[in-house]
Amino acid sequence: MPKTARRAAAAAVLAMAVAAALTACERQPVAAPAAGTVVTAIGDATSVPPPPAEREPVTQTVPVEVAITFPRTGSGQWMFTPGSDDVAGTQGRLMRYRIAIETDIDGVGPADFARQIRGILGDRRGWTAGGQWRLQHVGPDQPADFTIYLATPASRDKLCGGTADGYTSCRNGSNVVLNVARWAHAVPNYGAPLDVYRQYMVTHETGHRLGQGHELCPGPGKPAPVMEQQTLGLHGCVPNPWPFPNGRAYEGPPGEYDDPIPAGDS
Repeated sequence: MPKTARRAAAAAVLAMAVAAALTACERQPVAAPAAGTVVTAIGDATSVPPPPAEREPVTQTVPVEVAITFPRTGSGQWMFTPGSDDVAGTQGRLMRYRIAIETDIDGVGPADFARQIRGILGDRRGWTAGGQWRLQHVGPDQPADFTIYLATPASRDKLCGGTADGYTSCRNGSNVVLNVARWAHAVPNYGAPLDVYRQYMVTHETGHRLGQGHELCPGPGKPAPVMEQQTLGLHGCVPNPWPFPNGRAYEGPPGEYDDPIPAGDS
């Protein structure tokens, strides 16, 4: 074989080997949770900017809200996001949590979703404000005290156990389960923007994992305690997603209402 041909053949073999190694690295499985199969861990996309002379002018545009779509019954396979070195809170017991998204859910970027969860749980009005808890998002292969799942309605029912309703979110043991139908649509007549409802559902269900029980509305026109079941009704209170809304603990009387649960939706 001529020298030029041998070099070409060797280069081709090397390229195939590198490509195979990269593919294997990208598809390397991560530790599976008790709830189902893990497909892969999803990280932030990175890119190297071109040299300054080659950069094109940047046009500012208004962000477009991407529609969230999902089946009622998902596959039970999960994408986990990498963790963070940041710890929310300065004192108290450290609780580590993982974040998983069911693979059938479209319109929710895993990295952006993880940032939203960290932002909610790290908010100065959240559970770390009282000095009892610190919270840290960890990766799928690290020890964790609980896992936050964004699940399709049917997978919500499997993870939550008990009565299947396909509508609410829940906490079951170390599972903090966010129903994607609620994440996408909130609830009718909630009286606050979608972001506020999302803050509520994350803080409420995490509150259960931290040992908090349900509470009642303390009076008409007052903020709802975050541990009131605001998804099912406000009972004269106004929406509130925080346990420390003004830097001080805010609670209502212990108890819960006998509100009916709407039919599950997709």
